[in-house]
Amino acid sequence: MLFMRYSNIKAPESILKEAEKALSFYPLLKETHIEFRFHNTLRKNFMQAQPTYSSIFKYRSNRSYIILISKRFQVENEIFTIDEIPSDVLIGWLGHELGHVMDYRARSGVGMIFFGLKYLCSHAHIQEAERAADDYAVRHGMGAYLLKTKNFILNHTSLSEKYKRHMRKFYLSTEEILGLINRYAETSEKPTDAELEDINLPHS
Repeated sequence: MLFMRYSNIKAPESILKEAEKALSFYPLLKETHIEFRFHNTLRKNFMQAQPTYSSIFKYRSNRSYIILISKRFQVENEIFTIDEIPSDVLIGWLGHELGHVMDYRARSGVGMIFFGLKYLCSHAHIQEAERAADDYAVRHGMGAYLLKTKNFILNHTSLSEKYKRHMRKFYLSTEEILGLINRYAETSEKPTDAELEDINLPHS
């Protein structure tokens, strides 16, 4: 595990370049404690962002996060490894997870508990959360990387059609991402001032 040029962030050496690139699109997170960590027991997701248990009830500005990453990910009978992922695709994937961190940092500790419970119980909430993370990534300038990630997943021959249907159901489509890229380019819409501060929005 290496510390990055961001003092509060660390990542495995093998993905250090990609993690730093993804983080460069999120200047608000440069002072946030984030660890990118390889994990062997993720079952349903290739990556998963979450607050650390010890910090969930701290002030939001003092909260720490972990982004868990599977080196090997099994979809039905196919094994999908991180070594198969091109650099730009990995950057987009990490950018999506950092979009989750942006979402989480606006929530209280109690709000995060309810968020996690709803994520476990509601497909509608999963869709809302995953599409919000995609939207954060696009608004922070990562649209092109996100498109590469989507296209890689949907065109990858080792991934089953069932898994691809899951991706289409819960995440923004390539058409929707292109629409957001064009919308934000036309309107010059940026992350709001509230998103660029240590905000205290009420989330349930």
